Amino acid sequence: MEAGAGRHTGREPKNLHLGRKGMLRLENISMQIEDNEDSREILKDVSLSVGASKFVVITGPNGGGKSTLARVIMGIQKPSSGRIFFEDEEITEWSVTERAKRGIGFALQQPVRFKGITVRDLLSLAAGGETAERQLCGYLRDVGLCAKEYIDREIGSTLSGGEIKRIEIATAIARKTKLTIFDEPEAGIDLWSFQNLIDVFQNLRREISGTVLIISHQERILEIADEIIVIAGGRVVSHGPREDVLPTLLHEEAPCRLCPRKEALV
Repeated sequence: MEAGAGRHTGREPKNLHLGRKGMLRLENISMQIEDNEDSREILKDVSLSVGASKFVVITGPNGGGKSTLARVIMGIQKPSSGRIFFEDEEITEWSVTERAKRGIGFALQQPVRFKGITVRDLLSLAAGGETAERQLCGYLRDVGLCAKEYIDREIGSTLSGGEIKRIEIATAIARKTKLTIFDEPEAGIDLWSFQNLIDVFQNLRREISGTVLIISHQERILEIADEIIVIAGGRVVSHGPREDVLPTLLHEEAPCRLCPRKEALV
């Protein structure tokens, strides 16, 4: 089956499981929602495993279930059936708070802005309390921001979409989470900010100590993945190393057949 087609043949896709054990393991996850007295199945018997210290990108057509899967992993939504394991311990019934304490982080498409809270405050909180300024500045430097210019800025409307995305990534680094999930981090930012965001993720990939799971359509992000998971129609249709999966998503006329618009890829 061709991964970009968005059809399911009933056969298990190649490389669906890269090992039955891993940092994160999903077994037969399904998710139904009630809509005007009708039931829709958003996720359909999803099983996959993600190892430690991996940079993994989840991609696929719009409406395929990618963001729902991310929210289920974080505990924001509960699956209708199936089980979730983190470091070989079942966490299916755990709350968002319990998962966060265990080492799972989640970055929203649109980061929250906090009036009256400074970047220093946010990074210190993420790091677990009072932290040396040199270390806080290091987190900002890691995402390409001048510490002197940003450390005492308020997390408010004066920050651009790209700036606040990078600050959110800095907080994820400060948390030192074992698994960090980014839901379409490129959403709502301009071309210049996107170019900088790619640099940030390339640096994060080189210095990774935990696993990063990113939902994205962007080829530039897919190109730096260790593994790619393709979700279409609520199912995993492909999962494997980047060098095996990415070529199946590309064709001669457009950089990536799963991207909503050709011009969105830079």
